[in-house]
Amino acid sequence: MSVLEMRAVGKVYGQGASEVTALAGVDLSVDPGTMVAVMGPSGSGKSTLLTIAGSLEAPTSGEVLIGGAALTGMSRDELARLRRRSIGYVFQDFNLLPGLTAVENVALPLELDGVRSRRARQAGLDALDLLGLTDRAGHFPDQLSGGERQRVAIARAVVGDRRLLLTDEPTGALDSTTGETVMRLILAACKRGLAAVVVTHDAQLASWADRVVFLRDGRVIDRTMPPPGPESLLGADR
Repeated sequence: MSVLEMRAVGKVYGQGASEVTALAGVDLSVDPGTMVAVMGPSGSGKSTLLTIAGSLEAPTSGEVLIGGAALTGMSRDELARLRRRSIGYVFQDFNLLPGLTAVENVALPLELDGVRSRRARQAGLDALDLLGLTDRAGHFPDQLSGGERQRVAIARAVVGDRRLLLTDEPTGALDSTTGETVMRLILAACKRGLAAVVVTHDAQLASWADRVVFLRDGRVIDRTMPPPGPESLLGADR
């Protein structure tokens, strides 16, 4: 069963002369253990696809299923519980809580889901350690650089037992070495069975994915298997 399935999904903003079609008849399925890269020019609908896939907004038409469960008809509480337990997000504005330290930000979703504070904190520290942020665990977001905040957001998104990871330019603020570390972390999460959707403009980043979907004007115009990615060249176990 696919972790994410989008069936003929459309999204229209505005009405009349101001109407804009962001997505039109998009079909997408992502299986456990699979990374899908979504590429396309600015305004092609990539970010809208992410927000709809993650239940942050509803489609105008079509259907979205997470783990076989249709989002249509779920209550607000049910959607919130689904997002907290099953979906990890990394968006360009990071969405870190300014009053919490890095490790507290990472551990928070686990604590909200009933994990004991000490266990959640240790899981947060382990995730930060993988991204080279152990020494920044006690710092607040405004004490971190943009790249550090991005790594904290990624650690928060993959910690725990989530089933779906949605990322928007996850390595955009990172140098190439740290970007590779982030991609390895995402790949490791996929090996555990997580499904990932990575929106990117970067063909090098897309080459890490199992397949690439191209969007233009809200429509899927091509699907392809990428060439062997950097993880293959470096001997990663895929």
